[in-house]
Amino acid sequence: MVFTLFFVLQFADTMGARQSAIHITNKTEGYTLRNPSLHLVSGLCQIPLPTKLEPSESGNALFSKIGGTACGSVGVFTYDLYNPARDRADKKIAVMFSVPFDYGRYSNWFAVGGFDRETNCDNDLYHKMYYSDERGFVRGKADGHDLKHRDDDVVVTLGMTNSSVATLKVGVHNREQI
Repeated sequence: MVFTLFFVLQFADTMGARQSAIHITNKTEGYTLRNPSLHLVSGLCQIPLPTKLEPSESGNALFSKIGGTACGSVGVFTYDLYNPARDRADKKIAVMFSVPFDYGRYSNWFAVGGFDRETNCDNDLYHKMYYSDERGFVRGKADGHDLKHRDDDVVVTLGMTNSSVATLKVGVHNREQI
């Protein structure tokens, strides 16, 4: 089932306080995003990540806090960057998001990067992208600026709104496009 970003945001707005609405666009020529993996530190998946995004396709997902708990919507997801010309995934792209429950102590943070295709989408990857020095990824506080991660083949852009119902917009581009 395909969900529009408008539907995802309308659904998120009815669910309560802490959500991460994800919009992903594959703007590449020649790469497919496939085999998504998700690791949630807190919260749950309301609308799953699209299983595959061909060039020029887009899709949406929604992650929410668990009702009745003092936690947010926090996690990391990855996609294989599949190159059909080589019949293999060249690498993984990863997106980390954190929409906390307690804005008195925490803020919305986000990160994007490119990793070896064998990288696991797990708590170690989340910790690396949230806490560690930026090597192979970029991280930022959701304060109105977008992030841009460049590697040999693609550029991944990521924007995040600073609200309790945060929207993350992910764009994957061929390097020469940006």
